[in-house]
Amino acid sequence: MTLHEFYMARCLALAAQAKGRTSPNPLVGCVIVQAGEIVGEGFHPQAGQPHAEVFALRAAGELAQGATLYVNLEPCNHYGRTPPCTEAVIQAGIKTVVVGLIDPDPRVSGRGVERLRQAGLEVITGVLESACRDLNEAFIHRVLHHRPFGILKYAMTLDGKMASRSGHSQWITSAAARIFVHQLRAESDAVIVGGNTVRQDNPSLTSHQVSDHNPLRVVMSRQLNLPHPAHLWQTEMAPTLVLTEAALDHPLAQILQAQGVELQTLPSLTPTSALTALGERGINTVLWESGGILSTQALREGMIQKIWAFIAPKIIGGEGNMTPFGDLGLETMAEAIALERVQWQPIDTEMLLQAYVPPRQYVQGPIPAPNL
Repeated sequence: MTLHEFYMARCLALAAQAKGRTSPNPLVGCVIVQAGEIVGEGFHPQAGQPHAEVFALRAAGELAQGATLYVNLEPCNHYGRTPPCTEAVIQAGIKTVVVGLIDPDPRVSGRGVERLRQAGLEVITGVLESACRDLNEAFIHRVLHHRPFGILKYAMTLDGKMASRSGHSQWITSAAARIFVHQLRAESDAVIVGGNTVRQDNPSLTSHQVSDHNPLRVVMSRQLNLPHPAHLWQTEMAPTLVLTEAALDHPLAQILQAQGVELQTLPSLTPTSALTALGERGINTVLWESGGILSTQALREGMIQKIWAFIAPKIIGGEGNMTPFGDLGLETMAEAIALERVQWQPIDTEMLLQAYVPPRQYVQGPIPAPNL
């Protein structure tokens, strides 16, 4: 590992501390090095707060003069909630800037680097670029596609079942695996389920105190045929948004709004329309914790980019028991969706599979409507 890579890796570690908190902004860390020593560092904690470069420059003070600044994403060169970072870097007297990834937003891409070079700074780009891209894969996806990055999480037995014949599913996996899930929620901006999951499981969908951050809890329900009370309506724990086709004068809508639940009406409620609405809110990452039918529709519409599958060494059997996906209409193994960049990780007695869905390789055609 080169020195540039060493300090860029530190930027990534700093940036990762704010996972789940920065939307609509990216995860950014910054390190300032003078004479081989780190003299300042920082990360962007949340939207509206100063950017990573500002925190690092404040920490470095006068030692920033003539120093090298490392940052995993190109410094901004436009006014938003905060002033341009490029101007702060120039005014601090930084000599060299090392950038991991050029900003993917076509509206600003390359302009920060151009401004720094115009001011006479040396700029080096592309250091640990792949790792920098991976860290901000959700931000990049939303910027380019105007919808959040979708992660599907589910747990199943060795024979592919998510619940028993009666619908009982607690617990397929061990406590250690559930901690992984709670951490994933803490690092997500929103977690989304269908109405059927609310009716059957009454979930809380919080990070269960593995972090002080809870995601926005999103429920898709066409007709608002939802139970009351439910854990998701306890908004003092975490915010809840219900997406529906029903009018907001529906009796349950008024009850939920009185409890602090937000409702948004969409003309047609589908995974695509739901994620489009969430993208307009600046949400980068959505964690799907839905049942098999809704997950199938989300997959077929291209709203799932990554899968986390927890596989437990249990066998429950049963032809009618719930599985992670419904009918995809596939006839041969050649038609199967082959996941990419597959990683396996043992957790207690289970195995966690993390993999990516190939772009544009979801299945087309009519599918059963989810029981939302």
